[in-house]
Amino acid sequence: MGAVGANARVLLIFAALSAIFVAVGWTLGSLFLGDWVTGAVLFLVIAGLMNFISYFFSSKIVLMSYRAKLVTEIEAPRLHKIVRQISQTAGMPMPQVAIVPSQTPNAFATGRNPKHATVAATEGLLKMLNDDELTGVMAHEMAHIKDRDILVMSVAATLAGAISFASRYVFWGSLFRGGGGRDDGTAIIAIVAAITAPIAALLLQMAVSRSREYLADKEGAEMIGRPMTLANALRKLDGYNKRMPMEIGSPTSSSLWIVNPFKGSTLVTLFSTHPPIEERIRRLEEMAGYSSL
Repeated sequence: MGAVGANARVLLIFAALSAIFVAVGWTLGSLFLGDWVTGAVLFLVIAGLMNFISYFFSSKIVLMSYRAKLVTEIEAPRLHKIVRQISQTAGMPMPQVAIVPSQTPNAFATGRNPKHATVAATEGLLKMLNDDELTGVMAHEMAHIKDRDILVMSVAATLAGAISFASRYVFWGSLFRGGGGRDDGTAIIAIVAAITAPIAALLLQMAVSRSREYLADKEGAEMIGRPMTLANALRKLDGYNKRMPMEIGSPTSSSLWIVNPFKGSTLVTLFSTHPPIEERIRRLEEMAGYSSL
């Protein structure tokens, strides 16, 4: 899927997330206020405020949560050199560079746009990958920055989180307010909405994240002209992250990383925000002219 198709898909998913959010607001308004319009409008305003905060402060919050330290070229010459080369090749501003104090090999990008961006690598990543593989990983992160994926994912996560949070109020509110004549129908609708809305929001958030990961793999490989460098890196990262999961941070932000750094159950893996590593590698091998047969 090309960039235009992927972006169109994201817009459709955001429209669906917004519709779910409005539906939850409608249900809360009907349940507690007797006015669905007020509930829907109120929730749209709340979502707007949450996204405003996410837009301007999510980068600082993420860096703090993983204890990432911004480093100068003197402190991390190898990483700075690789990121600068990719920036120049792609015609992009040089982002800030940070190192995360973790031996789990991984990387992420954050920032609201290419002029206000940071790429971060763990200490383990810098030790494990050779220069070509590290270039492949950093090109993937630079592709996220170029496409403003951090903003896209922040909005998706904010909406999905708000839907989940509000649905809990809908569920418990419907239980305590149900059983009274005209409220019976509203209570039943509220219970159904409270159960299905978070699941639908999670599935849509997964769709956003997975589509952006595939696109970042493709565009990152195109930036450096060597798809197999990223494929080789992903193969290493997948194995190490399963054996050595991240010891800091939260699984709720796992979508930021190039591979999921947290250990999870089969159910968690099924609902992962990351596409299967095997499929990502297969697509990169296809770009490089390799056949899986």
